[in-house]
Amino acid sequence: MTDTALREPAFPDAVITEAIRWTEETGPLDDVQALRTAASRANDGHARITERALHLGERIGLQSEMTRARQWAPWVLLALVALIVVAGLGLAGNVVGGGERHINVIVALVSLLGLHALTLLLWLIGLWLPAGSFGTASLGWIWMSLTARVAGGKRGQAPLLMRATTGLLTRARLLPWAFGLVSHGIWSLSFAVVLAAMLFALAFRSYTLSWETTILDPAFFVRAVQVLGWAPSQLGFPVPDAATVLSTTPGAAGQRTWAMWLTGCIVVYGLLPRLALVLLSTAIWRARRKALQPDWSAPYYRKLLTRFAALAPAAIVDADPGRTRGAAPARLAPSELRDALFVIGFELPPDVPWPPAGLPADATQVLRIDGSAPARRALLDQLAQARPRAVLLVCHAASSPDRGTERFLREVLAHCGECRLWLADASSDGAATRWIDWLRDTGLERIAASDSLDTALQGLVAT
Repeated sequence: MTDTALREPAFPDAVITEAIRWTEETGPLDDVQALRTAASRANDGHARITERALHLGERIGLQSEMTRARQWAPWVLLALVALIVVAGLGLAGNVVGGGERHINVIVALVSLLGLHALTLLLWLIGLWLPAGSFGTASLGWIWMSLTARVAGGKRGQAPLLMRATTGLLTRARLLPWAFGLVSHGIWSLSFAVVLAAMLFALAFRSYTLSWETTILDPAFFVRAVQVLGWAPSQLGFPVPDAATVLSTTPGAAGQRTWAMWLTGCIVVYGLLPRLALVLLSTAIWRARRKALQPDWSAPYYRKLLTRFAALAPAAIVDADPGRTRGAAPARLAPSELRDALFVIGFELPPDVPWPPAGLPADATQVLRIDGSAPARRALLDQLAQARPRAVLLVCHAASSPDRGTERFLREVLAHCGECRLWLADASSDGAATRWIDWLRDTGLERIAASDSLDTALQGLVAT
C-alpha cells in the first residue's frame, strides 16, 4: 500500500473489493442486504460489486483497518527513513571517523556502495521474475509489512488488506515499481546524507587517502581507479593519474583528487541511479495506475454479476404505454368488395358454444380462432382474398381488449367493407360500455359494438 496509491480515490475501493474476495474464499458472507443496497445505489455491474464490497467491508471492519494503516504508514516510513539515515551516518563515520584519519579509498567505496549494489541487483532481477519471487529484497515491501503489523497485528485485517494490495499491484504490473519507488527514495535520501556528512568532514578535517594490498598487483588498482573514474569524470570529477595512484605519500593536490574521486563514485554509482529510478518508477506508476482494478473476468466476479442480474425486474418487451388514439384505417372501395359475410369468433373461452345460435344461414364463413399469430395470419389471408362486404367479430364481453386486439381489428378493417362487434355472454351493461369506450379511445369508432346478436346483425343480412 504505497503512500501514492493510498491517495488514489479509486484504489482503496479496489483494495476493499479484492479483500472481500479473499475473505469469501473461506466461505460466503451474508450479503442479502448488501446486494439489495448495491443494486439500488449503482447501475453498472462493476460499480454494484464495489458497493457490495464496501457494505460488507464496513461490517467486518476493513475500512477502519485501512484508515489505521493510512494513519500509520507515514510514521512507519519516517521511522524507516530515520533508521537508514542513521545507518548512512554510521557508514560515513566509519569512513571518515577513524582516529588515525587514514582512509582506504577502496574499502570506503565498497562499504558505501556494496549493500546498495546488492539490493539494486536483487530489485532488477525481481523485474524479470514472477511476482511471488520478489520477496523481501525491497525496502518498500518491508515498509508495507511493518505498516500492516503495526496497524492490525497478526490477527487484524491489515494482512488481508496487504494481500489484496499486492494482488492489485501484481495484476497492474506495478508491484516492483511501487515498492521500488519507496526503496529508491529511501536510498537516495541515505546517499544524500552520507555525501553531506562525508564532504563536511573532508572539508574541515585533514585525511590521508590511499589504498593498500597484500596480494594484488598495483597495476590492478591503477586500472580500477581509471575505469571507475570514467563516468564521474564526465560530470567533472577528477580521476587520479597513475603516478598519484602509485605514490605512497601523495601531496595535498593528490589527496584532493582522491577525495573528489571517492565523492564522484558515490554520486554516480550510488545517488544518481537511485534518483533516476525514483523518476522512472514514478512515471511507470502514473502510466499504469488506471489498471489498478480487480480482475472482473474472474469466476468470483462473474458469479456476482449473475446474482445482480437475477435481482433485476423482468423486462417488459411489449409494455402497454396507455391508450393512444390511432388513425382510422382505410376502407376498401365498394367496387373491390364482394357480397359475403364472415362471422369470426376471436379468443373465445372454451366453454362458449360455437357456432352460436341465431346466425344467418347465408353467412359465407363461420370461423373461430384462438388469437395466435398463425391463426390470425391465416384468417387475414382469407379476408384479403375474399374482400367481404361485412365481418361480424364475436368477442367475449368479459375479456379486456389490449393492443393485440386493436392491431387485429385494424387489419380486419383493411380487408372488408364493414365490421361489427358482438360481445357474447355480456352479464352487465358495463362490459359493453367498456368495449365501446375502448373503441372510441383507440380511433375504432367505425366498428359498432353490441351485446345483442340481432342488433349486431341489423342491416347485414337480407330480411
